[in-house]
Amino acid sequence: MKPLKENGSDKPKKNEKDRKKLQKLVAKNMEETLKRIEEAEPGTESSEDSPFVSGEGDSDDGDNDGDLVSEGEDDDNYHAEDSHGESDDSREVVEESDSSEDEVAPRNTVGDVPLEWYKDEGHIGYDLAGKKIKKKERQSKLDSFLANVDDSRSWRKIYDQYNDEEVELTKDETKLIGRLLKGKAPHPDFDPYAPYVDWFAWDGAKHPLSNAPEPKRRFIPSKWESKTVLRLVRAIRKGLIKFDEKPKEKPRFFDLWDDSTSAERQGLAYIPAPKAKLPGHDESYNPSAEYIPTQEEINAYQLLFEEDRPKFIPKQFANMRSVPAYDKSVQELFDRHLDLYLCPRVHKKRINIDPESLKPKLPSRRDLKPYPSTCYLEYKGHKGPVITISVESTGQWLASGSKDGTVRIWEIETGRCVQIWDLGEPVEQVSWNPKPEVPMLAVAVGHDVFILNTKCGSDEQQKTIEEILHVEPQKVEDDSDSTANVVTWGQDEKHGGIRLKHFKLSKKQTQRIPFKTKGIPVATSFHPTRSIFFTATKKDVRVYDLIKQKRIKKLDAGVREISSIAIHPGGDNAIVGSRDGKLCWFDMDLSSKPYKVLRAHKKDLTAVAYHRTYPLFASCSDDNTAYVFHGMVYSDLNENPLIVPLQILRGHSTGDGRGVMDCKFHPRQPWLFTAGSDSLIKLYCH
Repeated sequence: MKPLKENGSDKPKKNEKDRKKLQKLVAKNMEETLKRIEEAEPGTESSEDSPFVSGEGDSDDGDNDGDLVSEGEDDDNYHAEDSHGESDDSREVVEESDSSEDEVAPRNTVGDVPLEWYKDEGHIGYDLAGKKIKKKERQSKLDSFLANVDDSRSWRKIYDQYNDEEVELTKDETKLIGRLLKGKAPHPDFDPYAPYVDWFAWDGAKHPLSNAPEPKRRFIPSKWESKTVLRLVRAIRKGLIKFDEKPKEKPRFFDLWDDSTSAERQGLAYIPAPKAKLPGHDESYNPSAEYIPTQEEINAYQLLFEEDRPKFIPKQFANMRSVPAYDKSVQELFDRHLDLYLCPRVHKKRINIDPESLKPKLPSRRDLKPYPSTCYLEYKGHKGPVITISVESTGQWLASGSKDGTVRIWEIETGRCVQIWDLGEPVEQVSWNPKPEVPMLAVAVGHDVFILNTKCGSDEQQKTIEEILHVEPQKVEDDSDSTANVVTWGQDEKHGGIRLKHFKLSKKQTQRIPFKTKGIPVATSFHPTRSIFFTATKKDVRVYDLIKQKRIKKLDAGVREISSIAIHPGGDNAIVGSRDGKLCWFDMDLSSKPYKVLRAHKKDLTAVAYHRTYPLFASCSDDNTAYVFHGMVYSDLNENPLIVPLQILRGHSTGDGRGVMDCKFHPRQPWLFTAGSDSLIKLYCH
């Protein structure tokens, strides 16, 4: 054990001797360096001093003060070498050239491969012959320091890590680096302030350098600049750009848990996420007894729905080490992240509106009486579907036409059939004469029209009707004559009236209508007071002025196919029925589009009708129902018509797949007549 102690005590003594020896060497080198500097002071500046510190008299062509090394002393500085008498440059000076061929090729050919890959290898790459370039032995830092102290040109040496060699800079290279460090031109002969030399000979020049015309931007104000100025002026007026206003200083510190300050800090559009609820007393590891539920309460939680159960049940522990890990911590953290990421947060202005206030304020049906609501009478007698009905203008008689080829006259109040005509073909339309003094009936059968004497008037009226219905026989004219009549008027002795036979539909007897109807006409109607004619095709309704002989309006119903049309007694409104169960109300003073579209019926609408005096209108359909509506048209043009559904009339049965075929109002009473495919006519009264 004694030798070990001696060896252990000798080790620090040895390190102390090495340290003292190193200090002596450093002091000796410093003394030699100082002597060398003192010897060089009387003469010219030593070439070994760094050229990056310029002398007092250094200048570059008399203009550039503070250059690296003065031009006049270059030769003296670099030829008055150290005491060894060696030349300044150990390698041959190469003339400057811009050619890339004069550059010395690198010795190492590894390219862009990082040298770190070779740090554990014995070589650093490969030369042009493909041989390995061995690494040189590295000196320790102490040896390299001592070598640099002894070498007066160590400040000019640079280690090339790529080729693993030291490169010594030449005089010109050091001067160039010094000029670049000072922000000057690399070449000393370059004059940055040389006088301008005009290389173009202007004397005797007759033409400009370019014959291109002057661009407009040189003499026309820029419209883009004016737009920019206008935009800035508007921004200043709106207050978006403010002058002489100090920017608001943002507070360096803010309350982390304050939602209002964070929202103001981020701007108006920013909505901070809601803060998580802080734990309370019930989540303590040792809560009070009042927070701990009993076993009965825990059993009652199991009977609740899952979303109604409490998520956390408090428990009591003796200390913190007894608290187990929370099994739902990951799930709750994940749900919290989903809420922050997926739930949008937007400021919405909430308006408290009563839903009942959004409903239109319609009058009560009791206030809109009278209107038809109950079936009062049935007219039986037809053997086929009743297609058309018409009410006499006095309201005493009712005419009906059926597919069985018969036309019947009924007394409305009693339901008694007073007259029957058998025309042999299905009846298409019946209509009374609007004048009550001449009670005649027009019946359309096939291509013919019968005008019949109903014999419902007094004796004087009968004489007048017989005179009207007496027609002399007409001669048949050539078809080529352009003045040929549309119909032939012939006496019908069998039915006691006149028969109008259509033989050439392309000619008109009374008036040549200049307009052409586009599409197949479905229904027609006259204006109640003016000479205006309505023609309904399958897609639209065209309105013509018979005096001016031109079209004045086109009503676009926007339905699949139009089936019927009726004109309001005032003449400014119309209703149109369609095959897809829609009823369109048109306000012709307002627009050519429907004012209201009522989707009441489930099947095709067959007929629509207005009442002459009461604000009522009705529609019937193949679904065996008839709808009665209240339709009030006000004299004030600023007030829209009031439309209120009143009653659904049922009672007809289906026949041949059809339902209610026609409907008409009584001219004086709020009564409605309906004709069905079940060969019945019903009267609905209030």
